[in-house]
Amino acid sequence: MTAHGLSQRRACGLLEMDRTSFRYRSTRPDDTAVRERMRALAAERRRFGYRRLQWLLEREGVRMNHKRFRRLYREEKLQVRRRRGRRRAIGVRALLALPQGPNQRWSLDFVADQLTNGRRFRILTVVDDFTKEALATVADTSIGGQRLVGELDRIVERRGKPRSIVSDNGGEMTSRAVLQWTMASGIEWHYIAPGKPTQNAFIEAFNSKLRDECLNENLFGSLIQAAETIEAWRIDYNTGRPHSAIGNLTPAAFAAASVLAMQRGETLRYPRGFAPRPVASPTPTGSNAEQTLAQTG
Repeated sequence: MTAHGLSQRRACGLLEMDRTSFRYRSTRPDDTAVRERMRALAAERRRFGYRRLQWLLEREGVRMNHKRFRRLYREEKLQVRRRRGRRRAIGVRALLALPQGPNQRWSLDFVADQLTNGRRFRILTVVDDFTKEALATVADTSIGGQRLVGELDRIVERRGKPRSIVSDNGGEMTSRAVLQWTMASGIEWHYIAPGKPTQNAFIEAFNSKLRDECLNENLFGSLIQAAETIEAWRIDYNTGRPHSAIGNLTPAAFAAASVLAMQRGETLRYPRGFAPRPVASPTPTGSNAEQTLAQTG
């Protein structure tokens, strides 16, 4: 049309093109913002496929047909590659700030043990990172994603929702049930780097105490006995056992003091620990008998 001065009708006739096709202008909306957010989420959660990324975007108010979302996902080349060999953490993950009050951050993990007949079972442990309270110790032979969500709902009914939850990358924590639960509840779920348990130090410290003071000190003949013994230890841990990190208070007493301080509008800080220094190294059997302690003075 420009080179030969032809009309639109004449040019389309020579090319055997319908004029409506020539005049068509795309009405597809601009996907730039969605693509940028998709790339950001994929960089943060590198092992999430397009379905889980779409759930995260729906939480932020972005509604889109799954076929269109998958097309954008493929065009951005965000497909998850299958890992081969040893798992390694890639990139730098954002560090979590320390909690400044109760119910700001929970940590959870699993501990394994076995009965006297050799049958293995697992224990779901949940703690409040600020008050050090043990919120749950659920023992069972199998605890999947749905069971995990149910136990979290029971804790939330008792003490309210936390701002965030920290866990490792186990199959239960990354299950569809957990992702849908976090989307519905609005609770942020933070996954530590693979192979870095020190990034979840609060729950690891609690698990070491659970194993040293309860699991290694008892023999369990049945799952019911194990659940009752572990629950009794949890109650004693919260109400009777002093914790050096919170000034040798019990977690329950420190939590009560924290609530009162927050009601008065005071800035809450950890008290200075004053645990006494041991006079002798622990013996291999953990005995505290007088003859095992070094002479002092």
